[in-house]
Amino acid sequence: MTELTTDRLLLRPFRSGDVPAVHAYAGDPEVVRYMEWGPNTLAETEAFVAEAVRPAPGVHLFAIDLAGTVIGAVQLRVTSEAHARAEMGYTLARSAWGEGYATEAATAVVTYGFDRLSMHRVAATCDPANVASRRVLEKAGLTYEGHLRGYLLIRGARRDRLLFAKTR
Repeated sequence: MTELTTDRLLLRPFRSGDVPAVHAYAGDPEVVRYMEWGPNTLAETEAFVAEAVRPAPGVHLFAIDLAGTVIGAVQLRVTSEAHARAEMGYTLARSAWGEGYATEAATAVVTYGFDRLSMHRVAATCDPANVASRRVLEKAGLTYEGHLRGYLLIRGARRDRLLFAKTR
């Protein structure tokens, strides 16, 4: 299993013992406000971590570890091997917001996609109201490409997404 390091973070495979740390952010309504999942019950978090320990082929899922504490997750999912495309996403505990950790993790995973997986394009989306996430994507080198209207159904309501991407 791959590990990535940044100046302050270790991006590592998930472990079964990560459930309490993951549930601390996955069960927080403010953290998942713009997500299509959550807030998680403990059972949902346990199921996520069980899957995360053994991700599906093409899914590169990392726990964001700060000095031995899991503060979030970042993922790169290969969406087309033939076209060398992937999508990236991240989640960060509220206590870790505003410190640059999301940008650091996102940048590392985008670089990993290009350098280690030979991707040509890495894309990500965020909710138009999530200004902080938009800033993370821009700082990670992704460029705004468009507005996807009614893209997701979240808790019974249609939500738009902004599309960002970076090419090799």
